Amino acid sequence: MGIGSLVFKHSHRPLLPPMLEHTHGKIVFQRAPQPVQALVAAVMEPSIAALLLLGVLALNGQAPGRAGFILSLMIFGLGYPGRDRFKDAPARAALDITTSWLTVLGVLALIGYATSSLDLFPQPVLLGWALATPVLQWGALALGQQWLARQATHPGEHRSVVVIGSGPLGAKVAQSLKSRTDTNSEFIGFFDDRSGDRVDATTGGRQLGSLRQAATYIREHGVGEVHITLPLGSHPRMIELLEQLQGTTASIFFVPDVTGVGVIQGRLHDMDGIPVVGLCETPFTGINQLVKRISDIVLASVILVLISPVLLAVAIGVKRSGPGPIIFKQRRNGLDGKEIVVYKFRSMRTLDDGAVVRQATKGDPRLTPFGAFIRKTSLDELPQFINVLQGRMSVVGPRPHAVAHNEQYRQIIKAYMVRHKVKPGITGWAQVNGQRGETDTIEKMQARVEYDLEYLRNWSLGLDLQIILRTVRLVFFDRHAY
Repeated sequence: MGIGSLVFKHSHRPLLPPMLEHTHGKIVFQRAPQPVQALVAAVMEPSIAALLLLGVLALNGQAPGRAGFILSLMIFGLGYPGRDRFKDAPARAALDITTSWLTVLGVLALIGYATSSLDLFPQPVLLGWALATPVLQWGALALGQQWLARQATHPGEHRSVVVIGSGPLGAKVAQSLKSRTDTNSEFIGFFDDRSGDRVDATTGGRQLGSLRQAATYIREHGVGEVHITLPLGSHPRMIELLEQLQGTTASIFFVPDVTGVGVIQGRLHDMDGIPVVGLCETPFTGINQLVKRISDIVLASVILVLISPVLLAVAIGVKRSGPGPIIFKQRRNGLDGKEIVVYKFRSMRTLDDGAVVRQATKGDPRLTPFGAFIRKTSLDELPQFINVLQGRMSVVGPRPHAVAHNEQYRQIIKAYMVRHKVKPGITGWAQVNGQRGETDTIEKMQARVEYDLEYLRNWSLGLDLQIILRTVRLVFFDRHAY
């Protein structure tokens, strides 16, 4: 269960809150996704890619065979779970599908080259399949969007919505409700007992009445949804309000006030019939954990085979650069903040791993000439693929910092330790967005942490593959690492 969870109990039926996502101080309101739509979004694109390959092989007189079925399963695994793009604009969805597909093709080409399996299938067949797949994926998405649009405009889908509680949270929820495009909903107004000077200024003119008048209004006007944004401190008033609202046919949602909390993978759990809102938990649970670990093992194994000549050359260069070990071992904080040992090629004349660790700077005298080169090109990080196979690290994740740095920054940067809800990575979302190299100010470290938390909120296998490809480009063109 995620840390900082909120538990809501009620003497009658449990009141299920809506899904909430907190991003950079803004609440994004979403209705909990329908099971069928969520399932379709998860399997549609990977299924199209995998089944189309089998179909193209069959149409060209090629029996798929064991290799074809294995490749299809691999393609499905790389794309699962697919992103829910049903609410995206067509142009944005097409660009996103194309980018994700090129990433998958890049990984498949890398694996095919490493295993010498590129010649198992006719090249024209693979080319046709590679070009047709994103077109069919976008076509299926367009059909799905049209169907959802027709469903949203169906007369039975029209729902009027009210918000109970006109404080800052109620105002944000109302704004999100008014901007919803996925359903034919109409925001009506607020109910609150507080006077005008105690409510949000933007709610003026939309007050419909007091809390005692809410149930009657909702029943008489056929209101379809009620969103309660009252503080939990109003417990007696809340119980009375709920009992009154349950005498109507409206759907009732409770919106917890989490505006001051950085929500990571916020989701609703059922704990023996008790709704529990997880505010901060790892994205790698259940099938996601299995997908992440399998992808780590496959990618790390393939990459180690490909770079083995480079590893040997760098090891020789480090040995000749001066006295000291080839591999530098340093304590870092890993999953759940537990200490791990991380491998790097030695790049300095000193082996700092004590209570105080000074970050490398431009022109650092501790660096050997060869060490400066391998740090600039990130070649010093290559032994960490062994850490990935050991299960200590992941290929993609927040970069691990020295234990001494963790103790320093955890006290001054909000939510700093949340980045340890996942295994540290060789590369990460922060690094491919310019937050690479020395973090000599609190602001730079804060920016890196923000990107790390964004990665936790939005993780997908496709995002991991995108980060890997962008990292390869940065190795050759980045000028900020030393």
